[in-house]
Amino acid sequence: MCGIVGYIGKKRNAIDTLIDGLKRLEYRGYDSAGFAVINNNKIKTIKETGKVVGLQRKLQEEWSEYKDTSINLGIAHTRWATHGEPNHDNCHPHCDNNEKFAIVHNGIIENYQALKTQLELKGCKFNSETDSEVIVHLISECFEGDLAQAVAATVKKLEGTFGIAAIALEDSNSMVVARSGSPIAIGIGNDETIVASDIAALVAYTKRVIFLDDDDLAVITADGVDIRTLNNVPVSRETTHIDWDTTDAEKGGYEHFMMKEIYEQPTAISNSIRGRLDFKLETAVLNGLNFTPIEMAQINRIIIAACGTSMHAGMVGEYYFEDLASIPTEVEQAAEFRYRNPIIEKNSLVLAISQSGETADTLAAVKEAQNKGAIVAGLCNVVGSTIARETGRGVYLHAGPEIGVASTKAFTCQTTVLLMLALKLGRNRRLSGQDGMKLIKEINNISTLVETVLEQADNIAQIAKKYAKMNNFFFIGRGYLFPAALEGALKLKEISYVHAEGYHAAELKHGPIALLEESVPVLALANDIAGKDKIIGNMQECRARKSPVIATATIGDKSIEEHSDDIIWIPECSEFVAPIVTVVALQLFSYYFAYERGCDIDQPRNLAKSVTVE
Repeated sequence: MCGIVGYIGKKRNAIDTLIDGLKRLEYRGYDSAGFAVINNNKIKTIKETGKVVGLQRKLQEEWSEYKDTSINLGIAHTRWATHGEPNHDNCHPHCDNNEKFAIVHNGIIENYQALKTQLELKGCKFNSETDSEVIVHLISECFEGDLAQAVAATVKKLEGTFGIAAIALEDSNSMVVARSGSPIAIGIGNDETIVASDIAALVAYTKRVIFLDDDDLAVITADGVDIRTLNNVPVSRETTHIDWDTTDAEKGGYEHFMMKEIYEQPTAISNSIRGRLDFKLETAVLNGLNFTPIEMAQINRIIIAACGTSMHAGMVGEYYFEDLASIPTEVEQAAEFRYRNPIIEKNSLVLAISQSGETADTLAAVKEAQNKGAIVAGLCNVVGSTIARETGRGVYLHAGPEIGVASTKAFTCQTTVLLMLALKLGRNRRLSGQDGMKLIKEINNISTLVETVLEQADNIAQIAKKYAKMNNFFFIGRGYLFPAALEGALKLKEISYVHAEGYHAAELKHGPIALLEESVPVLALANDIAGKDKIIGNMQECRARKSPVIATATIGDKSIEEHSDDIIWIPECSEFVAPIVTVVALQLFSYYFAYERGCDIDQPRNLAKSVTVE
């Protein structure tokens, strides 16, 4: 969840590169930030609580020599706190007692307490409450003149997940990185090499990236990379070309990344669709799945493993696969998947969904599914991500980088890709060519429908402003709009810190209705699709308890007006497309609601973008 950056080169000041990288990775954690560089035969460390801008200010105030062009090696870190509160002592980087080594770490060391006790008995003094600090003290203890050997010996003692970058005072010409469960990407430049936990920190300097596998260790120099196993056996890893541009990870004139990414959705969805609709055969083309028609026909069950927003997309996918392809489907919370000993039958497809492709729980589900003999495919946005590489088959979203912590375009692109996959599986079974072509036309029109929703932004902003002082919210939906209600509630609570709950509308009478009153608005998804009449009944029940009702309704549907206090208009579309289009409206509502309350929209408290620890 934390952000790691490392730099070694011959052409630029290391500190400038480290600070720039931290800013681009701040969405991975913003409790504190720090860096360590080798300068004048010393390891110089500066760290600060809060955001990177505070670190930058402290740097300028306390160290006038930081622009020294001879500073060409360093590591940096932006933290999402796990062990120990966000204070100066717990900031990374951590140094050993003699300040000869420094490390940054992403992940969780599960056996750190036992290791810490052993080190303390040997006289080692700890300065923080973090699990990470044990790593640098172990490196110091294991060091015999070779940093790579010391790091290898250290990580063999660690239990848990880690991405590590380490530097040593005795060797100012290299750094060592290692990974197990937490991502490490290495950017190959000209006379410089950049290390990061996310490619967002690399693309400004190079498009050539190497992704380490678990239990890889790499010695990094300005001239290249030497990758080994922990037992010092050389290995080769593929170099990937990244097609993101630095402007993709910038605000582009918008006040917040979240708003930029909401408005990018028509383009992102078009990119997800481009080249994947076969009008001649009336199906979808998803070559990354590597399924033959016979293999597809043999799939008799689908299990979707995901967390958070991706799980809500998976819930929509469950409807798609069962309604269009007649394949029994279930959605599993990825964190529970391996712990409940799932039943994996022959010809089961496990579909792992993750925007980052690094979600620790989803990756664990992938490994458990593979161990049980399932066919496993990934649905990810980040090229070269761990889940994409571990599964070896799947579909990339091509949504572009998503910097805002609250996911937006990932959800709409995930559901769009799931709809195309359901079309492909359906055409492989009983879905007629006529129905396939009808669905193709609908999929091809999603971007236009989303643009229509975005045109309602001013109206949605006014409605959000009206209710912005409310501290409790219900979202209700039925059928395809039930997962949309869950996602709408999640967005609101994520960025505005309001208690918001999503329910299947039928569940209101089974307990939640007891909480309804004038101060508890209900946002009812009442689009003109199957289930609308039932939703109207639920809306009447809410208003009878004095709860204000905001409705989403199909443009021109006057039947909703008498049952609601405010209406968010949604363009006419089928039930298959309705959750995609409606969620965009709910994203706008959540954004304007949080904006009115003065919340930190892009970096909400306690959250980080990529959940790389369990």
